[in-house]
Amino acid sequence: MTAKQPKHQPKQQKRKNDLGESLVLLPLGGIGEIGMNCYCYGVGPSNTRDWLMVDLGVKFGDERDPGIDVIMPDVGFIAKNRKRFHGLVITHGHEDHIGAVARLWPQLQCEVHCTPFAAELLKLKFIEHGIDEDVPMVVHKPGAKFTLGPFKLELVPVTHSIPESCALFIDTPQGNALHTGDWKIDLHPQLGHHIAEKRFRELGDKGVDALVCDSTNVLREGLSPSEKDVAATLGDIIANATGRVAVTTFASHVERILGAVRAARSAGREVVIAGRAMRNTIEAARKVGLLKDAGAFLDIEEFGYLPNDRVLLLCTGSQGEPRAAIARIAEDSHPQIALEKGDLVIFSARTIPGNEKVVSAVINNLAKQGIDVLTADDALVHSSGHPRQGELKQMYDWVKPKILIPMHGEARHLAAHIAFAKAYGIAETILLEDCKIARLKPGEAEIIDEAPGGRLHLDGKLIVDSEDGPAKQRRKLSYAGIMFISVLINDKGDLEDLVLETDGLPSSLPDELEDLAEEAFIAMPRARRKDDNMVAEALRTAMRRACDNAWGKKSICKVVVHRTS
Repeated sequence: MTAKQPKHQPKQQKRKNDLGESLVLLPLGGIGEIGMNCYCYGVGPSNTRDWLMVDLGVKFGDERDPGIDVIMPDVGFIAKNRKRFHGLVITHGHEDHIGAVARLWPQLQCEVHCTPFAAELLKLKFIEHGIDEDVPMVVHKPGAKFTLGPFKLELVPVTHSIPESCALFIDTPQGNALHTGDWKIDLHPQLGHHIAEKRFRELGDKGVDALVCDSTNVLREGLSPSEKDVAATLGDIIANATGRVAVTTFASHVERILGAVRAARSAGREVVIAGRAMRNTIEAARKVGLLKDAGAFLDIEEFGYLPNDRVLLLCTGSQGEPRAAIARIAEDSHPQIALEKGDLVIFSARTIPGNEKVVSAVINNLAKQGIDVLTADDALVHSSGHPRQGELKQMYDWVKPKILIPMHGEARHLAAHIAFAKAYGIAETILLEDCKIARLKPGEAEIIDEAPGGRLHLDGKLIVDSEDGPAKQRRKLSYAGIMFISVLINDKGDLEDLVLETDGLPSSLPDELEDLAEEAFIAMPRARRKDDNMVAEALRTAMRRACDNAWGKKSICKVVVHRTS
């Protein structure tokens, strides 16, 4: 797969700017949740609308979706309108913004536009899925301007927790929108570009119709700490540590990785990498010229041969992922790495909402081994990549938006962002939901339509629907177990045999339930015994009722009817 350079685009004919010719926003994910970011901008009347997609990410499953690791937006609506779909633009390389691209690209069959670092991360995913020769990628430097159909686009540099993050300015004949992506204001970034304050001010002077803005930290006052301050804290902690030190952070946080590496070098420690995702990220970063002064990293096999006070381990698993390096170390099940009493593990990341239980389990497992643990609650070892209230005010002042649409946040974040923006003087706001279509321009901003959509589950290797897929049934199984009943009926309608098997029910129930099943069959009128469906439904209803009476739960019940020949 070779990345193409942006090609010249012919000028689009201007259309009549009436309410039929609108600029609209359709989020397919990312509104009312943290993750699964996917935002579609449309231009034109509803029946012939041109579309642009911004980001295509994932969110991770939890106990509400048993067996589901990854959740993705349903992009079927855009796939059906592929003739008027002009491409996918990536704002940065985090999983919640690129994680679904490789799996869903075959539906979209579109150009993918991104910066060099995001391109390297995507290439790894395309190779993994065997589509690396198929995907047309167009690589742009931060700050680049290009055109896709009726959309004039500009990647405006921002600071965030991954290199080359950009906001996207979208200009159309009907109006414009500034899509911030994920951002913060860090005046002292340790890697990559600064936030393009001058350009944001220029856009504000020209007029920004709609600001579609990150809401993750809207509940927090003040300004985000700089990555410079985090690096200094890591330096002090690592310099004073006497045993082994492990730092776990997001694999994509190259700036944090660099800060930890610099601290290790200053303290005379070698750096060992544990975790495929982190090693892939480091390799991708080096390919685009990042991490030039990080030096060499040692293979994981060398960890055990290094003196305790001369090693720093960089590893994955800050969110409690069960197969990640730090979780396996905490369980003392890692084949090559072990920590011991007096060693230190630094969780250099905030826990994503929903991951609290699994992260706590990892920390407790470390504590049981006498390993010291330090988190962002204990010291400044992490700074979020999202704007607090002070940074939001600065962005409002720079771009002077007429309309504010909050994104990238749960319901409470979105509602708080609406209230905050109104209090700061932005009169027009929209509280949007996934799959709702909002008109941004012309006229008053409002929700005007709804598109089909939803969520897709990655179940093992298969993509399945979230509503009708197996996760729904697994939730029931996890709550009340299952009964299997097999009945054999002879030609006279008498019961020849009945077998009951259970899974997930208390051990005292099966014998009692089998007797009740036989009684329920005998109680059936002989006329009904001739119909297999009636037999199955009567037994299912009777057994669920009996289970509820005996246990207080209605177990799932499956009945199979056989007849003698």
